[in-house]
Amino acid sequence: MTTDAAAAAEDPNFVGIRPNFTQKFRPAVATKIIQQVLQEQLRNATYDAETATATATQLADMIKTKMQELELSRYKYVVNVVIGENAGVGARMDCRCFWDADTDKIVQETFSNDSLYCVAVAFGAYLY
Repeated sequence: MTTDAAAAAEDPNFVGIRPNFTQKFRPAVATKIIQQVLQEQLRNATYDAETATATATQLADMIKTKMQELELSRYKYVVNVVIGENAGVGARMDCRCFWDADTDKIVQETFSNDSLYCVAVAFGAYLY
């Protein structure tokens, strides 16, 4: 057994440096969550500049809440949602973070229809 596993077996209150395999952030699961929220909420939506900010905030909160329901202990989630009018022009989005490649992950999903586009980015960061 590794040191963390041995300590955890002896002490139920032990908090290790790394999450065990079942408690790691899974990008595929997070991607499905984001896809589901965007599809359900934006399927028939039309772009409205007046409500775009509130809609983006609401979507980010919904995604974050569903990710928290995964109950991955000691993970913090940051969700960023951008909504814009689908007017035939391009848009780029990029982000950079310094993190532990073994435990911290990022997922991105896009949604678009004839009226709007939406980009949702979620970070899962393990708190040591």
